[in-house]
Amino acid sequence: MTLGVPTLSSDEKPSPVLNELYAQYVADQDTAALISRVSQRYTTATLERLVERGGRVSRRASVLALGFLGSYESNAVLGRALHDRDRGVRTFAENGIQSLWKRAGSETQCRELGIVVRLNNAQQYEDAVDTAIELLEQAPWFAEVWNQRAIALFNLGKYDESIRDCHQALEINPYHFGAATGMGQCYLQIASRERALECFRRALRLNPSLEGVRAHVVHLERALKDHDKK
Repeated sequence: MTLGVPTLSSDEKPSPVLNELYAQYVADQDTAALISRVSQRYTTATLERLVERGGRVSRRASVLALGFLGSYESNAVLGRALHDRDRGVRTFAENGIQSLWKRAGSETQCRELGIVVRLNNAQQYEDAVDTAIELLEQAPWFAEVWNQRAIALFNLGKYDESIRDCHQALEINPYHFGAATGMGQCYLQIASRERALECFRRALRLNPSLEGVRAHVVHLERALKDHDKK
């Protein structure tokens, strides 16, 4: 999705260079150029500060840039940006934070994670589990590996094991709305609607923009209410 540059209101403090770079990116969609230009002018600390204190354009630009340039250290900043009052900021934060999750390890570990992701995308779930097991022996603190193994286990019908992996991912990374959502899906499969509802509500607290999850919450609340009436 391409998001334009909103008009600044009178109470917003602009960051002229960053806003100009963002406007150019919106026009040409040249990601490599944006990364190069922002990295030459801004530190990660400055971008993080702008996420939380800048005007709308600066917040959009800085969140977008952190998604490309940031490390896992920016996880909490982008996690809070999921609640920003601007839809554009929220959209960039959702995409960016998921990129950060995949960059939490060393270069080799991130490359191995990429293999797990590709195996899941190719529906080679048993191979994905085996590769994730090897990676977790090296990097048990790598939350996204637990999440990817949970995805593979879910698709293999191993819902209890998938729930445990989702829980572990959330223990390591409390902003991981994907793991919370996945846990809810597992509980649905084993007909535990109350726990599924709890997980989906947790996912929404982390990321209020998850409309599919919101629909699950509404449906489960109604179903449980109707059940209580009987």
